[in-house]
Amino acid sequence: MKKTGHLQKMVTALASKKGAPVQYQLPLDDEMVPISSYIGKNIKLEHSGEIHCMECGRKTNKSYNQGFCFPCFKSLAKCDMCIMKPETCHYHQGTCREPEWGEEFCMIPHYVYLANSSGIKVGITRETQIPTRWIDQGATEALPIFKVSNRLLSGKLEMAIKEHVSDRTDWRKMLKGSAEPMDLAAKRDELAKAAAKEIKAIEKEVGQDEIELLNEEQVQIDFPVDSYPEKVKSLNFDKTPEIEGLLQGIKGQYLILDTGVLNIRKFGGYLVEFSA
Repeated sequence: MKKTGHLQKMVTALASKKGAPVQYQLPLDDEMVPISSYIGKNIKLEHSGEIHCMECGRKTNKSYNQGFCFPCFKSLAKCDMCIMKPETCHYHQGTCREPEWGEEFCMIPHYVYLANSSGIKVGITRETQIPTRWIDQGATEALPIFKVSNRLLSGKLEMAIKEHVSDRTDWRKMLKGSAEPMDLAAKRDELAKAAAKEIKAIEKEVGQDEIELLNEEQVQIDFPVDSYPEKVKSLNFDKTPEIEGLLQGIKGQYLILDTGVLNIRKFGGYLVEFSA
């Protein structure tokens, strides 16, 4: 089987049956490769040398921000620094690159969550990105802890909580196996107490009604992995245009091959041929 198209981040679906793994599809333009079904088989991804912007389609020599040409990277709101640092959201200042985009993606309910991927971390996500965000980070457990009305407020809460817990995933550790199970509800209560002073200050600034402390059930996520690597070797189309190996599993946005791991999201817009 052979398919050719531009890479995009893998599409995921959380299984409804407890203990069943996440299902993955690999988009190549309008084609969807059921990549989960190739675990245990040899696959090959060959980069043609061409990269096209995922926004405007322009041919580019270099991909910016996981799939954009430089002009789009400089002009699109989705590529602004405030997407990485939500506490710097400047929509309310009237300086958003695309105010209509900001209204649709930033001025909507957001969640502050705890996730367990390489260990516990705090993060934020839009309501519409649950559980996709957790799956993309390779989290085996996750728990939403606060619900707020917009991205800026979620970023302020995240800043308060990350004084007491990490906001980053160690991707190499995540790819070496499943994280040790944690009671995230107990950790939520512990962090809410530890960050009480900072949270109270934010409530005073925006109003208590703007921050909802949640009491949700912990979400368990299982990934389709037959074998984890003992040593994580990163594969890169810019250095190795032809990547081939036995597909041993998929976790986060990584294909785990016996020859190394490939971060699909990193190579958005790359024109490749998939064969298996």
